[in-house]
Amino acid sequence: MSFKKIAVIGTGANGASIGADFVQAGYDVTYIEQWPDHVEAMNRNGVTVNMPDQTVVTKVVAKHLCQVAELTDKFDLVFMLVKAYDTRWAAELIKPVLAENALVVGLQNGMSIDDLVDILGAERVMGAVIECCSNMFEPGVCNRETPPSGSWFALGGLTPSTQARADDVAEVLRHAGTVEVYDDIRSAKWMKLVANASELVPSALLNQPLHEVVQDPEMVDYMKACAKEALAVCIGSGSKIVPIFGLKEAQQDPDLYAVELFDQVIAHFTFPNTLTTVLQDWRKGRRAEIHEINGLVVREGARLGIPTPANSITLDIASRIEVGELEAGADNRALILENYR
Repeated sequence: MSFKKIAVIGTGANGASIGADFVQAGYDVTYIEQWPDHVEAMNRNGVTVNMPDQTVVTKVVAKHLCQVAELTDKFDLVFMLVKAYDTRWAAELIKPVLAENALVVGLQNGMSIDDLVDILGAERVMGAVIECCSNMFEPGVCNRETPPSGSWFALGGLTPSTQARADDVAEVLRHAGTVEVYDDIRSAKWMKLVANASELVPSALLNQPLHEVVQDPEMVDYMKACAKEALAVCIGSGSKIVPIFGLKEAQQDPDLYAVELFDQVIAHFTFPNTLTTVLQDWRKGRRAEIHEINGLVVREGARLGIPTPANSITLDIASRIEVGELEAGADNRALILENYR
């Protein structure tokens, strides 16, 4: 094995289940987590991963954030799965326990790769895209709707030296799903952000599973508008249209490809009871990645002079929900469509 010691920082639904795949494959893995009850449950009972066709319990080693200062070994490879808004402090936390040639892989939404580079330097960072459907509401228990056979990842470095190591990282990550290595990982991450902008936050505004929201043609039209705006901003920022989610080629018409990305997620990564990560966070009383997804589209659009009215509606309503001015619920449909029309 190329990497002797691996850490997973941020072991919620995705992090815990992906880390368990690495442990099952024989890697030396340390979990680093901020939810105390979850850490204690994992150390006591292991990680239980419920998948459509089986349940797997894996014994793991989990550490509280405060215990990172006690670690004496250095990590060769770190997978970061904290929320995008937690990236900077998590990078500072892990920095002292990185081996000299360590790599940190940001398996996160948004463009957190820039925060990682700012803290750790481009030579230590590998960008990634994650498409894995899981949820967690009980400490130590993951409900993973896309097992490794249905999960998809992209990897890529920002420098020639990190890109040269992408295949080694992919060898590890393939225990958790299909992995593709990209020469232009920034563009690949933008493609995922386009998909996220259309689905994660807009559907959560109604406090309903994504599967239910997409039965509403008017909501689908609005969600696709969010995707189209996000892809226009992506191109305006200098990134390119590239195929993701296992697509062999990308439709080069931006509006058509934005819709294709939306349709791919609905077809392959959405299940009857799927709650988006945003809705999971809100139901747990936590803030979500609204400013790192639709907020990023709105900010970049304003900087580039590209209109983003649908994403602006999403950001406004989501922001009002997070400060308690509104509640996520079906009543927001009228508010969305009134402003969107």
